[in-house]
Amino acid sequence: MNQLSINDLKTFKNDITRFMMTYKFALDAMETRVEILVQEFEMLHEYNPIEHTKSRLKSPESIFHKLSRKGGDFSFSGIKDSIKDIAGMRITCSFISDIYVISNMLKNQGDLKVLGEKDYIKHPKPNGYQSLHLLIEVPVHMSDRKENVCIEVQIRTIAMDFWASLEHKIYYKFNQGNQAVPGRLLDELKQAAGAAYALDLQMERLHAEIEVIKEEMTSTADETLNRIVINNQQFALPQALLELLSDGDSQ
Repeated sequence: MNQLSINDLKTFKNDITRFMMTYKFALDAMETRVEILVQEFEMLHEYNPIEHTKSRLKSPESIFHKLSRKGGDFSFSGIKDSIKDIAGMRITCSFISDIYVISNMLKNQGDLKVLGEKDYIKHPKPNGYQSLHLLIEVPVHMSDRKENVCIEVQIRTIAMDFWASLEHKIYYKFNQGNQAVPGRLLDELKQAAGAAYALDLQMERLHAEIEVIKEEMTSTADETLNRIVINNQQFALPQALLELLSDGDSQ
């Protein structure tokens, strides 16, 4: 290998590393935003709709294979234009209504731009798949410039996530053997998707009933109202401040 080809290889390595880093940083930024929401819910509300999150970054090999299938331009700008799921985040929620709450919160963050949305909950795929997909452009501030990076965010319930995981395992097993998935399994998967959706609806109804009961049982004199918790540390509200507020209410 001559000196020129070595230099070319070094340049390409640096370029692809920088390209992949921007997507990693976009995921890091989105994870921080979601973690802020989680902590806000935990500290200010009695209920946190976000169960857990998972992020993944496509490998360069996977990216180029997908680009080859799609017939896109083999350049970094071509990759960016053609492949929108290089970086992906999955947010798992407790209930269907939580999905739209989290979606709206992300949409309302002024420096995020929603490039696309596919609602597979209101309009499931033919195989029964359900989830809410958002393509979100995230600003990434590098040392010398700002990059706007697209990531795919999937928001789904625990039941939807369990179904999707099972479906993926079934397809992976048969694809490894270059076989088609038997029709009987496809029919059962679709039935299972319907059962998962029915379970989601039932659990949400139960949750709503429990919240009403809790609200009725909660005492206005609850001593927990006299303290706050920040980062697992408890702080008592100053008694003088409580007395001042009480005096203000009585006037």
